[in-house]
Amino acid sequence: MTQGHRPDRKTRVRWRTLRTLALRDLRVVTRSKAVMLPMLIVPLIFIVALPAGIGLFAPQMAAADEADDLTPFLEMMPPAMAERFAGYNDAQILVVAILEYLFAPMFLIVPLMVASTIAADSFAGEKERKTLEGLLHTPTTDAELFLGKLLAAWIPAVLVTLGAFVLYAVVANLSAWRVMGGVFFPSAMWVVLVLWLAPAAAGVGLGTMILVSSKVSTFQDAYQLSGLLVLPVLLLVFGQLAGVLYLSVLAVLVTGLLLWVIDAAILWLSIRTFKRTEIIARL
Repeated sequence: MTQGHRPDRKTRVRWRTLRTLALRDLRVVTRSKAVMLPMLIVPLIFIVALPAGIGLFAPQMAAADEADDLTPFLEMMPPAMAERFAGYNDAQILVVAILEYLFAPMFLIVPLMVASTIAADSFAGEKERKTLEGLLHTPTTDAELFLGKLLAAWIPAVLVTLGAFVLYAVVANLSAWRVMGGVFFPSAMWVVLVLWLAPAAAGVGLGTMILVSSKVSTFQDAYQLSGLLVLPVLLLVFGQLAGVLYLSVLAVLVTGLLLWVIDAAILWLSIRTFKRTEIIARL
């Protein structure tokens, strides 16, 4: 191979090196309470406490006329989606509207929280533990270093999301069994959301946070900035409440496609702009 055809050392990628870097970061993360606690506590609130409360207390909520608060949401819903509520009583409408529709965008907080928490620790945490300088001087390319950090956050985010989905489905069906009279969850939209949209959302969050983590000094600084990633999720929640949009299978597919394109753009830009020399200069 001639000199002109050798791969750029900065962007060369060896899969064995990626695996080694990712496994190293995963071992560090699982030993850190500062990383693990927020990564687990917040998802548990969304996938256990909230759905259990809605499922168990739906009859009381319906008796208190809280189902009337969902009337604008249901009236503006497309006819094809509104058929889902045909023949339901007020308690059943509450359960399906909240657990199947309104909580769907909130579920995206799970992959975002897991990915951004691990990504926030990727470089900032290494600085605090005084292990970053040794890592930066290893014989890896800049691309391998960045992608190794990315995989160490993305893979756990996807796995935790899948586990959270199963747990959410079990909690939702069991807590609402008396109201619904059987299994009602998940819908096709949720399956597409978990398998297609959630991994893409995790990619956007962690790609952004790894770059942020490489520029701040502490894990807490990076973690606090990660809260901004929840804003798009809140916009989806309020958008559904206002009747501006509804998460159908098609909407989730299109949104996921858009996020995957953004993921590709972030990855392309990051690999070309990420420079360990800049990080070393700030140590």
